Amino acid sequence: MTGSRQFRVLVILAAIMGADGVGLAAAAAHLPDAAHLASASLMLLFHGLAVLAVVALVERGILRFGIGMLAAWGFVVAAALFAGDLTMRQFAGHKLFPMAAPTGGTLLILSWLAVAIAAAWPRRG
Repeated sequence: MTGSRQFRVLVILAAIMGADGVGLAAAAAHLPDAAHLASASLMLLFHGLAVLAVVALVERGILRFGIGMLAAWGFVVAAALFAGDLTMRQFAGHKLFPMAAPTGGTLLILSWLAVAIAAAWPRRG
């Protein structure tokens, strides 16, 4: 997938993350005992914005392309795992799968570290 196509797909996914985050925040505000949804909402909102920031920084050449894209995709997958697990717990009464939220959380941490590496390791030339 070319850089511009990846950028476009990531922006679309970030927008969906944002929309889902707002929806979950609204549900958390109106449903009783919905702490899981509030946490899921925050993860989607924050990391949707992080995806947009990484795409912009990669496109400007501030972050190294390969590592930056790895971080952006990591944010998307990790936030989906984390938020998906918490949402399943709220609405279905069970986990997405064992260790889904901790796996998502760990991947979020690794993705943030990848952003740091992408900034510290500039592109050649």
